[in-house]
Amino acid sequence: MNVLIFGATGMVGQGVLRECLLDQRVQQVTVVGRSSTGQEHEKLREIVHPNLFDLSGLAPDLAAIDACFFCLGVSAAGMREEAYAHLTYDLTLSVAEMLVRANPAMTFIYVSGTGTDSTERGRAMWARVKGRTENAIMRLPFKASYMFRPGLILPMHGIKSRTTLYRVIYSATRPIWPLLRLLGPKWVTTTERVGNAMITVAERGAPTRFLENADINAVARESPNPA
Repeated sequence: MNVLIFGATGMVGQGVLRECLLDQRVQQVTVVGRSSTGQEHEKLREIVHPNLFDLSGLAPDLAAIDACFFCLGVSAAGMREEAYAHLTYDLTLSVAEMLVRANPAMTFIYVSGTGTDSTERGRAMWARVKGRTENAIMRLPFKASYMFRPGLILPMHGIKSRTTLYRVIYSATRPIWPLLRLLGPKWVTTTERVGNAMITVAERGAPTRFLENADINAVARESPNPA
């Protein structure tokens, strides 16, 4: 399977990239982003592209992709809805529409979040925008599309969030992570499990198009190399 990752420098994307590079089901990983991941691997191909809103020139290079894992996202904190929607809805749909034209036979997996509002009419701005984005993706004629809606994600294997506040919170709560993982499979997952679940869903499909934490944890298998 040849996979494409957007957002590979973020916390979720780092975890997904790690699992793709380790998993024997994945033959090649193409990463597209504004900056390099700084990694080197025989399976990894990086495309540094400053303008993600215009990927038309890359379409021929991405036509052989089997699955796209779209992990790119920004925090809505302090943002107006118009600005947040531009970086969430507009950017995601710009990429997705280009990909479906290049190869409608691929699977598209979008990282959303617990609480996303499919009605697009809720009070939470971020949830409305995410819901509108999900709905638009599902209308595109991909072979299949799935919405990953994780809640609390624990970063594993040295992966860190790029958001300062999140890093502080993760550092302060680290001593209770084993308890969280034991008591909260419905609410807590890990970067490792998200990555493995994405690969499995791309390979086999899933009974639902919306995967919450419990679904992600049920689908995921242990990492091929947990070290």
